[in-house]
Amino acid sequence: MSGVWVFKNGVVRLVENPGDCHGSTGRRKVLVHLSSNEVITSYAALERKLYSLGWERYYDDPDLLQYHKRSTVHLISLPKDFNRFKSMHMYDIVVKNRNEFEVRDM
Repeated sequence: MSGVWVFKNGVVRLVENPGDCHGSTGRRKVLVHLSSNEVITSYAALERKLYSLGWERYYDDPDLLQYHKRSTVHLISLPKDFNRFKSMHMYDIVVKNRNEFEVRDM
């Protein structure tokens, strides 16, 4: 994961180098659900997996897809457009769902 950390409006986020979903190897990154070995190719597929893990959808921000798990303070925020789903979003999901997802080079 490479890029620059940016602090704006009280939020720190990673702005990745050009080729957002590519790592230093230049390969495309994919999010994989480990127990089914399924590559997540849409938000519908991701939402099914998150719901099964106890995540609930928030509808507060019209520009984002947001999920919260009642038993934690975690919030997953994703861009509405799946084409803007980058590796930083994938790693956020992995960190908040240990042993459930993995980011792999395609």
